[in-house]
Amino acid sequence: APRPDEVINIQYTSGTTGYPKAAQLTHRNILFNGWYVTGCQNITSTDRMCIPVPYYHCFGCVMGTLGAVTRGAAMVIPAEYFDAGKSLKAIEEERCTTVYGVPTMFIAMLEHKHFKPKTYPSLRSGIMAGSPCPIEVMKRVVSDMGVREITIAYGQTETAPVITQTRAEDSLEQRVETIGRPLPGVEAKIIDPTTLQTLGDNEQGELCARGHGVMKGYYKDDASTEKGFLPDGFWRTGDLATRRPDGNYKITGRIKEMICRGGENIYPREIEEFLFTHPAIEQSAIFGIPDDKFGETSAAWVSLKHGHSLTEQEVKDFCRKGLAHYKCPAHVRFVTEFPQTVSGKLQKFKMREAMMAELGLKEQKTA
Repeated sequence: APRPDEVINIQYTSGTTGYPKAAQLTHRNILFNGWYVTGCQNITSTDRMCIPVPYYHCFGCVMGTLGAVTRGAAMVIPAEYFDAGKSLKAIEEERCTTVYGVPTMFIAMLEHKHFKPKTYPSLRSGIMAGSPCPIEVMKRVVSDMGVREITIAYGQTETAPVITQTRAEDSLEQRVETIGRPLPGVEAKIIDPTTLQTLGDNEQGELCARGHGVMKGYYKDDASTEKGFLPDGFWRTGDLATRRPDGNYKITGRIKEMICRGGENIYPREIEEFLFTHPAIEQSAIFGIPDDKFGETSAAWVSLKHGHSLTEQEVKDFCRKGLAHYKCPAHVRFVTEFPQTVSGKLQKFKMREAMMAELGLKEQKTA
């Protein structure tokens, strides 16, 4: 008979910051995750889950398939790959009560020509995960799609995948501002990434997790596995976060994505959130590029909503009104699409490479 701690699944990470790695997940890892993740949404056998996310990543295969199976819920698959129109049609025709997606998918559905605000009465809950959700998008998912109990889940492939999740009964403020609390049986803590000391509430550091979700290790890569664990068994996520006094966590950025401009730390998420408040901007991505004067500076790729136009200067002027000068992007480019992983996450390292090629930049030598 299979043992709970045996590896059942070799799952590749999505490759947002570089090459995908092979995480070894056990029966226990993925079964517990599917059970608790659906529990946070109050899923029962009466629910019908719309699952437009890929089934070969944890979102589809663990939170989707196993989540549905453990609760006896129906799975609705709108298409072979994500299609915003087909997803909306499936929700309406199949009377789905739950919908899964990464923020880019929800944005695509909200902006789709067939989207009809407030006409999906069956929708109750769902999960938005995969990357930080812009606040404006979250509000529209609740008000226009009617997913009043939408939950935010946070984690990574190495943690099978969910570490923290908001609960169906949480306030809109909790869902918009935080990634929730650890799942039952999962511990989380914030550490100083340099000294590895545990930090207190409201102190920014690296989020670490321990418990039933954490993988056995990377397949045939002991060096990367060892680097990822602390001596006490906590897994280092590489994400910057804070914990609020109410126990909810907030992601503030990825350690690798942090931009250091002349000694000033810039967190892309803050600028992306701000750009989302512009009525013409559909989506943005902020990333660092080498700079002779400051060592590194920020660049923005921006996509506009249908029928809107903006200039590079107008975007910069908008940023100057609401952000500290050093946070304003030095370069702005308008795009119609972003390089993405198959699971819909933006690949900033590819944007960085393209921007460096366009500007004729080379990587800075570091001491």
